[in-house]
Amino acid sequence: MPARRVTAAVALAALASLLAVNAARADGPAISTPGTPTVVVNEPHRLTLTWTPSAWVEPGAEQPINYEVQVPLGPYTYRFLGSTTDTTITLTDLAPGTTYRIAVAARALGGYSDTSPATTVRTASGRATISYLNLDWSPTNNQIQHLLKVTNTGTAPLDLSTVRVRYHLRFEGGNTSLVPNCDWAALGCQRIRQTVQFFVPPGGPVGLSTPAPPNPPPGTAVPGWVELTFTDGTLAPGQSTGPIQLRHHRHSWSDIDERDDPSWLAATGQWTENWQITLDVDGVREFGDTSS
Repeated sequence: MPARRVTAAVALAALASLLAVNAARADGPAISTPGTPTVVVNEPHRLTLTWTPSAWVEPGAEQPINYEVQVPLGPYTYRFLGSTTDTTITLTDLAPGTTYRIAVAARALGGYSDTSPATTVRTASGRATISYLNLDWSPTNNQIQHLLKVTNTGTAPLDLSTVRVRYHLRFEGGNTSLVPNCDWAALGCQRIRQTVQFFVPPGGPVGLSTPAPPNPPPGTAVPGWVELTFTDGTLAPGQSTGPIQLRHHRHSWSDIDERDDPSWLAATGQWTENWQITLDVDGVREFGDTSS
């Protein structure tokens, strides 16, 4: 038989074998589920994880296994963090002081596994954290009201002029009107600057509250944030800004539904470290990850 025909015959036989294996495994994944990831190194911006390996359920036609590390977000949806052919991975560019649910799934040519049980881990604190106290027990009235507090969790003095805090929200109905207010602050409201920013879908330019931005199409949910910065000030290690009392409303004083805002937490009467509020120092994320 000519070489070309031999090659074709071998390829067809391999394909038939692979199809037969897949058909035999049609009632379940061809690869066993990897073990629950275990944290072996926890640092402010990175985690090292390890897990027990997967294996092919039935022998024959095995291919190298690749592991996908992910944050489960819902049924069949996840945020991809990284991949490896090993059973250990170091994830970088994570936010300090932030809680992540991390799972692992195995993938290969001709097979896959179920996703492992997720492990929940809070990354080590960075140079600063945000504490949050919701003052508004009704999330659908005409104001957003809460207290924020920045704490220096590093080992060196923190220059507040390098700090940027973002409270993330969604403007329902495409109404991007929002007036930010500072009602009271332990360090003085005159040292605090607030700006409303949003992104007009699809991928439009950033809008600012002053001058008035263009309105997106009616009914469009628009992601954005209220950005808080400081004119000056320094925090010693372990020191906080003290409470900053903020209140925001629409120009028309119409109702605001806060329940779909990423940074909103239901009122409990207690301070909490809200990692859905983000904090950067010198442009580096030190706390919070709204996509975690």
